[in-house]
Amino acid sequence: MNNKCELLAPAGDLERLKIALLYGADAVYIGGDSLNLRANAINFTTDEIKEAVRFAHSINKKVYVTVNIVMHNEELNYIEKYLKRLERCKIDAIIASDPIVIKTALQKTNLVVHLSTQASTINKEACKFWKNQGVSRIVLARECTKNDIKDIIDNVDIEIETFIHGAMCAGYSGRCVMSNFLTNRDANRGGCSQICRWDFELLNQSKKPIKGDRPFTFCSKDLSMLKYLKDMIDMGIKSFKIEGRMRSLYYIATVVSIYRKAIDEYYNNKKEYKYNMEDEKILNKCANRDSIPQFFNGIYDSTCSYYNGRIEVSNQDFLGIVIDYDRKNNIATIEQRNYFKKGDIVEIFGPHHETITYVFNDIYDKDNHLIEIVRHPKQVVKIRINDNLEKYDMIRIKNS
Repeated sequence: MNNKCELLAPAGDLERLKIALLYGADAVYIGGDSLNLRANAINFTTDEIKEAVRFAHSINKKVYVTVNIVMHNEELNYIEKYLKRLERCKIDAIIASDPIVIKTALQKTNLVVHLSTQASTINKEACKFWKNQGVSRIVLARECTKNDIKDIIDNVDIEIETFIHGAMCAGYSGRCVMSNFLTNRDANRGGCSQICRWDFELLNQSKKPIKGDRPFTFCSKDLSMLKYLKDMIDMGIKSFKIEGRMRSLYYIATVVSIYRKAIDEYYNNKKEYKYNMEDEKILNKCANRDSIPQFFNGIYDSTCSYYNGRIEVSNQDFLGIVIDYDRKNNIATIEQRNYFKKGDIVEIFGPHHETITYVFNDIYDKDNHLIEIVRHPKQVVKIRINDNLEKYDMIRIKNS
């Protein structure tokens, strides 16, 4: 990484792991088959973790495994066995919050331990405590302000990781029991049913409905720190974390590539670096909620959440992914993700070339018949394009 800050991306499966690393992440975090906070994700088997580590290490990158569940008595009997299994996979660190997981990892294995954001660490004395316990990195609570972060970095000699992009929690760094109460799904054991995004009837003190234009919610807006990236680099933050192990390939590729580009541009020429509004537009279009700096500037008022409902439109910008490119005949094979047709103006982006503008002219189906519309889910088609494309390049609607 040449002493640059680390860009850390989520990966819900092997395909997304490869996308994240190929598009510029320095490391990925994944969930194993137990003891992590993504019960609804696919998660990785032991063999898949080994394959993930082999792939990441082959390109000089890292894999961290989340072991951040809130432990109950029944898990105590196999935590040591599970951690030793992860150690044999040669992962680069675990991310944990429960003291018994941390203690067991440090005393019974050679695993490196990063403190999860689930520990809600927000002050320098807590950071000193956890450093003395033996953790090597602290993932700060997402509620930290820039002053909190600076105070910690200035006073505690330990690696600091912060979130820079993704969904936020209406609870305090995930410490929420609403899911348990209303659906019997434990948010702190990977089963959050996202109660904060439900519509509610708001009542006054007399229990009479308060009517608004839309139903009442208290869903948090998403986090985006792209605008403050250079300030965070200068503060000495060691790792920038993107949220979203259950996000799509397109989301991971887009967000990782934009932050990779911004980080590299700033390190390459700090004096001349300028914030790129076009990058912000691309980020905003790949998600379906508003993105703001949240707590970083010390502003945590009604503008940080949705209270009068919201409209989340499914993203239709992602048109397809390149699954093969025939360099001899300049033919790209594409797997469709959303409807497109002859004459559409699109952008093709990837980890190893500049973004290309392209107009769909001749489109061929898998039997080499000319077609004008591509509308079947994951339909495989071919196009002729002289630019050298690569597997995993993405196609999206061109911004107007």
